[in-house]
Amino acid sequence: MTNNFYGRNFLTLLDFTQDEISELLSLAAKLKAKKKANLECRPLVGKNVVLLFEKDSTRTRCAFQVGANDLGMNVTYLGPTGSQMGKKETIKDTARVLGRMYDGIEYRGFKQETVEILGQYSGVPVWNGLTDMYHPTQILADFLTIIEKFGHLEGINFTYFGDARNNMGNSLMIGAAKMGMNFTACAPKDLWPNEVLVEKCMDIAKLTGANIRFTENVTEGSKGADVIYTDVWVSMGEPDSVWKERIEKLYPYQVNSKIMENAGENAIFMHCLPAFHNRDTKVGEEMFEKFGIEAMEVTEEVFESSQSVVFEEAENRLHTIKAVMYATMREPK
Repeated sequence: MTNNFYGRNFLTLLDFTQDEISELLSLAAKLKAKKKANLECRPLVGKNVVLLFEKDSTRTRCAFQVGANDLGMNVTYLGPTGSQMGKKETIKDTARVLGRMYDGIEYRGFKQETVEILGQYSGVPVWNGLTDMYHPTQILADFLTIIEKFGHLEGINFTYFGDARNNMGNSLMIGAAKMGMNFTACAPKDLWPNEVLVEKCMDIAKLTGANIRFTENVTEGSKGADVIYTDVWVSMGEPDSVWKERIEKLYPYQVNSKIMENAGENAIFMHCLPAFHNRDTKVGEEMFEKFGIEAMEVTEEVFESSQSVVFEEAENRLHTIKAVMYATMREPK
């Protein structure tokens, strides 16, 4: 592995080249193979990392914690009430305190500015576990899954359904542009990504051969797609009042069997999870009682189908996050 990563932050894929992203994915595949073969890989024994969460999570927390333990590190978890950051202590001050106690910092929360400040002032690698703008560790897991299914990323026809202006829509578009994929956002026009970010991605696409397009037509958007991807319609932290508006606007973009049949012959379904695909959650039941819908962004039929790779994708959060920590923390020889 090259020495391009040591000491660097992992805040957005905009900061990494196509070759660097490929290298991280290759490392993740190697680490996954070692784990499957029960081969110990603990190059970071004695290191300490802190997981700083303003938003709760299942996959992100577990992937960072298990990944750090696999690599030999000690982990401290600070949940939404676990630190004084932004309350009694500035983000800048928190960064300088944690940077003197820990060798790496993961942040999952709201403002991208917060993780940028942590990265600027801590003096140790900082990893973005999710902000309102970007979710780069998820994209690595998604792309590793696509490689496992298709053998490559370049030229893959990828369609994202739903709210394309959120952190997943933004990050998938960036990743697709970087890796030479054909990205389609299928969403209502007012939920297309920010124009400034679109322009950046268009410029990247000119260099990589990627194609980026936007449509409100679900038939056009799904036609011939290799990957159909969706996400929850209301993000964590948004008020409950948003549900009615989003359901009315996005229900036509629900991923169902008709959309999958219109996609490519070997198309797969992806979702970053959690997913509202039935009524077996508190929120799912509430939405049924209020709006009479059995599922939201994806139907149970698609979610549980043989085309669905959502749990392979979830597992790959572990292996790709391990790769990011390994690459940014292991000192060059």
